[in-house]
Amino acid sequence: MPKIRALLCTALMLTAIAFHLNAGHSETTQDLMPLLLTVHDAPVPFTGSDGHVHLVYELWMANFSSGEADIEKVEVLGDGLVLQTLDRNATASRLQPAGKRESAGAITGGAQSLLFLDVILPAGASIPKQLTHRVQAHYAAAPPGHQDFSETGGATTVDRREVAQIGPPLSGDSYISADSCCDATRHTRAALPVNGNVYVAQRYAVDWEQLDANNRIYAGPREELKSYTIFGKHVLAVADAVVAVVVKGLPEQAPGKYPTDLPLDQADGNAIILDLGQHRYALYAHMQSESIHVNRGDKVKLGQVIGLVGDSGNSVAPHLHFQLMDGELSLASNGLPYEIKDFKVTGQTPGTKAFDEAEENGTPLAITPITPPHEVKKALPLDQLIISFAQH
Repeated sequence: MPKIRALLCTALMLTAIAFHLNAGHSETTQDLMPLLLTVHDAPVPFTGSDGHVHLVYELWMANFSSGEADIEKVEVLGDGLVLQTLDRNATASRLQPAGKRESAGAITGGAQSLLFLDVILPAGASIPKQLTHRVQAHYAAAPPGHQDFSETGGATTVDRREVAQIGPPLSGDSYISADSCCDATRHTRAALPVNGNVYVAQRYAVDWEQLDANNRIYAGPREELKSYTIFGKHVLAVADAVVAVVVKGLPEQAPGKYPTDLPLDQADGNAIILDLGQHRYALYAHMQSESIHVNRGDKVKLGQVIGLVGDSGNSVAPHLHFQLMDGELSLASNGLPYEIKDFKVTGQTPGTKAFDEAEENGTPLAITPITPPHEVKKALPLDQLIISFAQH
């Protein structure tokens, strides 16, 4: 009886809302929809290094019932046609409770989760104007025989803003696009509550690392900066731009462990943010302090050396963290896609787990070579690829 009374109360509330919104109409509909679906940031279509157009965004799901909602199936529809279907297992690997970094296939009663989506369009397919979502779920709090609902919602218009075409942030060979788009949990799913809003500033971020001739990230003592292949490499301006933010004066961290008690404003370490125009900003993080010789307001040219790769801030090993975003605050902004004008894909790693082990142990990373190298034009490097940029 308590469950039935709770369900009836919800139905009565929804009925009142429905009549209020449809005042003056001769007919009204009263559909119980316990799962509230919204998209806060519409996806911006971009081309990935796989040659496909990607739509990357988050579907917010709020369970407006007193019991658990088990998400059984999610369909993404573009202009009414099914673009992608996620079964129970696929949904469980992408559904993340608000405030947590572990995924789960169910949403607790009264709670909210984010479903991180990467919709990959077939080659030659047109980009849809509007996306909606059809969700099938089982609700534990509903009476027997009424526990399964299928509802459609979360309508959003695809954001067709122009994608930034940029140059590479580094030059040379054997760079790893670690934790890059579109399934890397460290970046793509890093939804953070900052300044009263939730942002995914790192939605398209990448941690660039580099292999030596023996496919090792470092050779020698792990705790020594000079052991790392990428340490000290030139960092390049990706466009003609204006320097918006400079942070320097922070020490290099000892590789092998993350620093503790680090203030939020030091997480990026020594960093530069470039204003590319049209509300697009490029962040370079974890640089060497003494290598930064630009100041706020300076103009830089495409390909100009603006500093050196370091290991400052919230970093476990020397690397260059790079991202584009819609504001000059590195966390209180939303990540934007970009397309690098020209690069080569020469190989692929076995995945994030193998990469993490190689970074921790200094062991060779097993690389699947791509022969001949795949020459890519105007695309975003996807996760765990071996990339070569033109020599500076």
